[in-house]
Amino acid sequence: MDTRRGVDLDAARRAFLREPVARLATIGAGGPHVVPVWFVWDPNAVYCSVEGGTRTLVNVRTDPRVALAVDAGRQWDELGGVVLTGRAWLLRPEHPDLRGPISRWYDKYRERFGPRGYRLFTEAVRELWFVRIHPERVAWWDHGEGPFAALRDRD
Repeated sequence: MDTRRGVDLDAARRAFLREPVARLATIGAGGPHVVPVWFVWDPNAVYCSVEGGTRTLVNVRTDPRVALAVDAGRQWDELGGVVLTGRAWLLRPEHPDLRGPISRWYDKYRERFGPRGYRLFTEAVRELWFVRIHPERVAWWDHGEGPFAALRDRD
């Protein structure tokens, strides 16, 4: 596992933008808090959907420092991932900055809703928020033939 060399943020984005689930870590009074989230990764930010009234929202309001982990692969030599750290901002779906990201989020997850799923989702999630993360640092790993295998061959 090689995490010593830097990775271009755009290369990481291209490698993982189609993955369905990321893990968002926040810091609260009780310590670290990690939740699975749906996300879209644009060139300058990652947007994660979270439900209102949750500990994640409270934590980001109190301390905007977050980490986001995304990984891929099934077999050992296919495993790879990134951890982004940065600051988060909370946005409601009607925020003008979300026009493009929320459309891409819906397109990405449309099939997961199924025929009745989006209606069920909107009934269950009464208050939807998005966490916008501007990555400040990126760490990565790859066990061999995973998403960053090509990076080892460019030296």
